[in-house]
Amino acid sequence: MSVEDSLDKFDKRLRQQARSNLTKNGSNDTKKLYDSFKSETKVSKNSFSYSFFMEFYGNFQNEGVRGAGGVRKTTSKFNRKNNKGKLWKIKSKNSRFKFGKSGGISPKHFEGWAKRKGLSPFAVAKSVYHQGIEANHFLDKAFNSAFKTLPDEIVEAYGLEVESFLKFAINKK
Repeated sequence: MSVEDSLDKFDKRLRQQARSNLTKNGSNDTKKLYDSFKSETKVSKNSFSYSFFMEFYGNFQNEGVRGAGGVRKTTSKFNRKNNKGKLWKIKSKNSRFKFGKSGGISPKHFEGWAKRKGLSPFAVAKSVYHQGIEANHFLDKAFNSAFKTLPDEIVEAYGLEVESFLKFAINKK
């Protein structure tokens, strides 16, 4: 099997697994991220390049976003002592992405999802801003699974390692 054929097989498995992971995690709400997966492979005599493209917020879904934190004022209009002073539970503490302390998130991004769930988009936006977005590692899991299907000859010939190949393949544009 040639290098091109092996990389095409790797690419097909990666995209199929990433889409499957998004669907299983319930993160495929608008299908925009699901449909945005594209890749590009170039093979020359002594090297190859593989680039994987997706919507930018796919990185946020994969790695999560650290919340801004903060203190709740209250969770009840009628009982002012209810949960007052408790910290928000911050998700994805080790993520390189973070919501800033200065602003918030526009509720327009959550309108469709919040209305389907019967929630206020403003409350959802505030909660996401304070708590962050939990990492689901849909792409990392798919990449590790697809990497195992690459023939050993290619892995040894090009000196590939999972972490370095993942960083190399994900295009930051």
